[in-house]
Amino acid sequence: MAKTKSKTVKRAASTELESVYVMKMVLYLILGAQWLWLTPAGGGRVPIPVGLLVGIAFAVHDHFQIDRKIEYAVLLVAMLVGFMANIGISIAI
Repeated sequence: MAKTKSKTVKRAASTELESVYVMKMVLYLILGAQWLWLTPAGGGRVPIPVGLLVGIAFAVHDHFQIDRKIEYAVLLVAMLVGFMANIGISIAI
């Protein structure tokens, strides 16, 4: 009779501190609200959500990707608030 040894592998849980999590959410809130408003000479405004694009790039390359869905949701809400409040840089072309 052959005995098989069962090997247990212990993995370190990749958790982050609460302060790091809150700081990331504040970063995503501020970053997601940033817009680039282009104003052509003829009139009208063209909004470009640059903060959302940069925020998604940060969220994709985040080391702890446990809560990526929450990060995307925070970015989207911040983007809508930034659009309604006209937050960002305005450039006249």
